[in-house]
Amino acid sequence: MTITLERLEATRRTGLVEVADGVYAYVQPDGGWCVNNSGVIVGDGTTVLFDSVATQSRAEKLRLAVDTVAPLGQSQTILVNSHHHSDHTFGNSQFPAAVTVAHDLARQEMIEAGQGLRNLWPDVVWGETPIVLPSITFHDQVTLHAGQIQVELIHVGPAHTTNDVVAWLPEQRVLFTGDVIMSGVTPFCLMGSVAGTLFALERLRELDPRVIVSGHGPVGGPELFETTEDYFRWINKLALDGLSTGRTPLEVAATADLGPFATLLDPERLVPNLHRAYAELNGTPLGAPIDLMAAMQDMVTHNGGRPVSHA
Repeated sequence: MTITLERLEATRRTGLVEVADGVYAYVQPDGGWCVNNSGVIVGDGTTVLFDSVATQSRAEKLRLAVDTVAPLGQSQTILVNSHHHSDHTFGNSQFPAAVTVAHDLARQEMIEAGQGLRNLWPDVVWGETPIVLPSITFHDQVTLHAGQIQVELIHVGPAHTTNDVVAWLPEQRVLFTGDVIMSGVTPFCLMGSVAGTLFALERLRELDPRVIVSGHGPVGGPELFETTEDYFRWINKLALDGLSTGRTPLEVAATADLGPFATLLDPERLVPNLHRAYAELNGTPLGAPIDLMAAMQDMVTHNGGRPVSHA
């Protein structure tokens, strides 16, 4: 199963894009808040869907797209949730026959989060988004088989969250990262860890992927590692400077020069990322709870209002 130059060029497109034989990225523009990507892996008798989407209408479109390459009535479907965030799980209900798989921690986090995302962006047309919890969970790693395609699910959190799972296809050298990596979009680790993300990226580099399907934004390659690593090293430096001068995350963000990160979508994530970095530098264990509401309120203040979601 090969990845051709034509397919690599096709990764600039959106919608359902084949990146290897039977392996597809489902890319939703613009990749900002609540507009995520999915993956579709089609094998004889089994289809693996990596993440659902945020709204009923988007999930219906995803289901129709999946049906064009793997008619749902002709194969069993395994739906993997890369983590508990609702933009990756609200669409689970559109795949009622699927067996849903996630990390052990994701199930409880989904229960606790409930429908809360809808309150953050009340103007979004969410539709019906009943919570569908994973029926199978795992702790460290598990291997799925979509026909002859091997899919290794690996827990790499705490990173974006505590319960991040990536899907690695070793033969195809395709990596689905969930939100551990974002492409052209500002990284976000408020519910995870700055240091944990850097450690996760080290692990993922060792896999030597050729194609990376990130949680948001265009399909890319190994260059996405560098962008994410550089960003979080910069966050750590800002946080160290802020702590040494007695400034708050909001104060640091107000004077920060985004430099090469200015072109990334949703730059306001700087503020909650600084909150997480401050907590870790002050000794909070990686991934441990912090005051999420304070961090998000500071982000709204810095942004001059609630960030926009095009979900």
